[in-house]
Amino acid sequence: MRSVLTNLLSSMRPVPAAAVVGLLLLGACASKPDLAPKAPVQQAQAAKPTSTAPTSTLQAAPGGRPSVLAPNQLIPGFAAGAQQLPLGARATRPSPDAQGLVRVGMLLPLSGQSAPVGRALLNAAQMALFDIADERFVLQAYDTKGTPEGAVEATTAALAQGAQLLLGPVFSAEARAVAPQAAAAGVNVIAFSTDPAIAGDHVFVLGFLVQEQVRQIVAYATSKDLKRFAVLAPDSAYGQSVVEALKQMVPARGATLSQVAFYQADGKDLNDVVRRLASFDSRKQALELQKNELAGKDDEISQLALKRLERLETVGEVDFDTILLPDQGTRLTQAATLLPFFDIDPGRVQLLGTLLWNTQGLGREPVMVGGVFPAPPPDTTRQFFSRYRDFYGQAAPAIATHGYDAVALAAVLSRTVETNSFTAEAITASTGFAGVDGIFRFLPNGLSQRGFAVMQVTRDGSTMVQPAPTTFEAAQF
Repeated sequence: MRSVLTNLLSSMRPVPAAAVVGLLLLGACASKPDLAPKAPVQQAQAAKPTSTAPTSTLQAAPGGRPSVLAPNQLIPGFAAGAQQLPLGARATRPSPDAQGLVRVGMLLPLSGQSAPVGRALLNAAQMALFDIADERFVLQAYDTKGTPEGAVEATTAALAQGAQLLLGPVFSAEARAVAPQAAAAGVNVIAFSTDPAIAGDHVFVLGFLVQEQVRQIVAYATSKDLKRFAVLAPDSAYGQSVVEALKQMVPARGATLSQVAFYQADGKDLNDVVRRLASFDSRKQALELQKNELAGKDDEISQLALKRLERLETVGEVDFDTILLPDQGTRLTQAATLLPFFDIDPGRVQLLGTLLWNTQGLGREPVMVGGVFPAPPPDTTRQFFSRYRDFYGQAAPAIATHGYDAVALAAVLSRTVETNSFTAEAITASTGFAGVDGIFRFLPNGLSQRGFAVMQVTRDGSTMVQPAPTTFEAAQF
């Protein structure tokens, strides 16, 4: 997969931001973007049932591509005069396109407070559209305004205009709102949300699920013979979801969840919570008892032992050898620095994180160095973000990779599955798919599974200590 992506990247020149915006205008401008044609790449084939290799979504359409996108390949939604369903009308399954085109709707917040997120997803989608799609593939973008009501309006238009698959929306409330429409029309939805509660009934969740992050980091820890887990989590929906996932994953790996501690989301009670987690008072009391006992003895061995105890804060070990800290920013560093303060030795207790740790600067706090966390494979994501900056002149938010992978997945399915490209059976292929964010696959219940790399915090960034799996068989699901 990496070699295919490398060849694909090396065969392209950066696209000026203005040129890419021109694609949105359907080629209305007289000048065309100067995109170098791709080197021919072998056509991606649908994975055979006997193969464990995920279908790559990073391979270009066969025979190369013209130097510019076909003018009908990216169509902003709500085109003038487009057919709209009457209010309250029942959506029906889109009819096959009369011109043989494959129409995919993309539901994004292109206006309102979340417009920057929507635009970044659309930018990334255009990159995949150029890289992967053939000339039959048409991407139709619709503005959800970032609201459930806007998402319903956008979905109504997308279905009326023949969308055979819906990519997005971004937010869980939007996905819940559009699910009945999509189900009634028999059209599947690949949502960018991370909320597992929206999955099912034609909705598939592409976002990075907490359960998958916890699965990966628990598997890594137990592979290092760490069997006693603790978790120090914010008392929030996110923190609670991490704890619930940990309660499932730890016993499944033959390990024990020894301690569960929640702190207020603002971190005000962290001192007290960590103090209790560390059993600091009882361990300190045990130290004082030992010191008092030795103080009454005057033999040389007892006096040497007493001097040794004078240098300690507590005696005895905590009942865990690894601790998960699912937080970010100042609350994360505050929680981490309190561990040694209350005599939890980071040299003896392994720090674990979630994808919230996948950020710059963690190593500036010494206690964080050596901590490990799951993340998408760094090579492909680094290449994607570099290309995005070259194309658009600005950094992409992390979620932008979902826009690329979703469109790439749709484009690959549209050319490897001869009829009914976007059925649940095609989307839930057990071998999965390989994209910018690594391997992923959808389950019949709408949830997704992923293969993450494991990264370790260093003083100046992070380094990979376990590569991402390239098949789900290797991931041991």
